[in-house]
Amino acid sequence: MPESKEKKSLGILAIAGLEPYQEKPGEEYMGEAQLEHFRKILNAWRNQLREEVDRTMNHMKDEAANFPDPVDRAAQEEEFNLELRNRDRERKLIKKIDKTLQRIEDDDFGFCDSCGIEIGVRRLEARPTAELCIDCKTLAELKEKQMAG
Repeated sequence: MPESKEKKSLGILAIAGLEPYQEKPGEEYMGEAQLEHFRKILNAWRNQLREEVDRTMNHMKDEAANFPDPVDRAAQEEEFNLELRNRDRERKLIKKIDKTLQRIEDDDFGFCDSCGIEIGVRRLEARPTAELCIDCKTLAELKEKQMAG
């Protein structure tokens, strides 16, 4: 499982055309260089998601056909429904990215919403919209599992 998260992290960095951030000795956490690094990641990710939404909408307009065969029509509707569910998730992610970009502007990025400690550059590169440090996120997931089970 850690390998897939690492690949995802590299994927987000690759989208932005960036290498993992190299911290300099004595560098202030979430100083301007780090914030700019995450602005680039978030903006590139948002732009890629927007392009995918546009591509889907164009595909659906171009491919929409009124098939006389009910099976063909049902297959196309199912394909479109799946695409729309994916795009809806992406739209929600775009909103989360916008919220994260606003947190950068408000100087409230990179620190855990629960305990206030640094989330960490590597975790943020893997999940740029993270609002909790790994310990608080783990606790929240454990509490969620206990409530569900």
